[in-house]
Amino acid sequence: MLLLLAVPARAQQSDEQLAAHYFGNGDFAQASQLYEGLYNRYPNQFYYRMLFRSYAELEQFSDAERLARRRLRQYPNELGLYVDLGSLCERRGERKKAVRHFEEALEHVGFDGKQISELAQAFETAGRPEYAIRVYLRVRQKSDNRYLFVGELAGLYERTGNYEQMMLEYLDLLEKQPAMMNSVQVSLSRVLAEASAPSLAVGLRDALVSRIQQHPDNQQLLEMMIWFSIQQKDFAFALQQARAVDRRFPEQGGEVLLRVASIARSNEAFDVAEQCYAVLVGRGPEHPHYFDSRVGLLEVRFDRLNRNFPIENRLLQNLVADYESALNELGKNVSTAQLMRNCAQLLAYYADSVQPAADLLYDLLALPKLPSRLRDEVKLELGDLLLFAGEVWDASLLFMQVEKANKNDILGSQAKFRNARLSYFNHDFLWAVTQLNVLRASTSKLIANDAMELSLLISDNMEEDSTFTLLEQYAAADLMLYQNRLDSAWEAFDRVASSALSHPLFDEVLLQKARIRIRQQHYAEADSLLQQLIDLYPDDLLADDALFLLAQLNEERLSNPQRASSCYERLLLDYPLSLYADQSRKRLAALKTP
Repeated sequence: MLLLLAVPARAQQSDEQLAAHYFGNGDFAQASQLYEGLYNRYPNQFYYRMLFRSYAELEQFSDAERLARRRLRQYPNELGLYVDLGSLCERRGERKKAVRHFEEALEHVGFDGKQISELAQAFETAGRPEYAIRVYLRVRQKSDNRYLFVGELAGLYERTGNYEQMMLEYLDLLEKQPAMMNSVQVSLSRVLAEASAPSLAVGLRDALVSRIQQHPDNQQLLEMMIWFSIQQKDFAFALQQARAVDRRFPEQGGEVLLRVASIARSNEAFDVAEQCYAVLVGRGPEHPHYFDSRVGLLEVRFDRLNRNFPIENRLLQNLVADYESALNELGKNVSTAQLMRNCAQLLAYYADSVQPAADLLYDLLALPKLPSRLRDEVKLELGDLLLFAGEVWDASLLFMQVEKANKNDILGSQAKFRNARLSYFNHDFLWAVTQLNVLRASTSKLIANDAMELSLLISDNMEEDSTFTLLEQYAAADLMLYQNRLDSAWEAFDRVASSALSHPLFDEVLLQKARIRIRQQHYAEADSLLQQLIDLYPDDLLADDALFLLAQLNEERLSNPQRASSCYERLLLDYPLSLYADQSRKRLAALKTP
């Protein structure tokens, strides 16, 4: 008996595989014959669907209609059959009859979740998403519950490009379930990332504005508008909404302003960040967010100043005075450690006040209960400062202390790299290369790359110049550049370039001279130097560095987006394995976005 039962099962499987083969190869006549037999023996939905599609492909519309009607009499709850009949009518040009069938399906829909989902899917498959939307809206109306099927409708509105209605669905959901805020934002983030149509942002904003006008005191709606503005990088509008929250909800508004300030600062929207912090600082020391805002305001001004070189002396002196005033007011403690570190950088590297900067870092190291990691980070900064001042051995001692205390940590690798670079500056090239080759296996990609570049610089030129004369001259010029002695560094690099007719160091010299000119704001000359490097040394390791720097220069300083785009494109085509490839791709996309 078991053997006899197995025979028809094997026959069914064989016929099904053969039918699928014919259907997949477009032989719908053979497929329809096999599916007819299968459906007559096993009248399930799958065989019906495949037979119906085979008839439709063969344009045997009468056979397809009889099949659908017969099945509808047998299974009246399969409402997708009305959609099949309507689709056949559309293919025959009978539009009014098609609409009647679609409307019949809507009239018969009930509250069975499976039936609702299958009918909506049938309409989508038939290319009629507007009817799929009406399915869910009909059930909402019949149940008198406007919160049903939010996700399904939002997805349909998204796929049909009705972004304003999609946003309204999500806002309805938040009105019912405020705790879904994060989930909604994740969904919208995906939509914003995947869709590039300008109508998307317009639709979302219009929906938010419309709902906020209806409920101006709804904090959650204002928070959503702030979130959306930040996604669009419209930080000025985010500030406007944060101030609205601050006015209407003073007990919570400060936190919103702080959050917007932090995000704006990380995106280099310094004006917006500064305004946020200034509002809170203006409320005086008694305000709960005064300390964070006072610190944040100074850090924003530090970031802004740090991006521009050379720095106007008046602005520099004002910022140093602000830091000193804040440290006198807030005190020197662990909470103000970042202020002390920033102030030391300003004093040493910009205000030419190395000793006061070192004293400030020594004061920081002397603080009780200073976390060990923070202590080691400050030691690295103090070592850099001492090297800047020419105190080579004191700097080396600090680097060795940090390396010893953090042998298996990235901080230890940073200290090791600094000591190797110091050996390079000190013309101890063999020892420097030994240390750098160890660091090339570092888990930190940035440290490994820096170590590789410096190691190759030394190794390549040690082989070419057994006396190390030019390499020593180059290292001396490099140290001058590190110490911000720009004119002296320029002259030293010039001497290296004029010492021989040709040398592997010449491309390095061109790159360093370009960097000097950028810092001196001689952008046109920097552009020429970088182009010269690219033209003369297209196969050199520095070619992609020069190309990326040239693109940045044209984008940010020379206001030449077309030339910047050309540089980014060439980098991606000629140097696809470059470390700058990802950044170039992002910048190119941003430049091409209208």
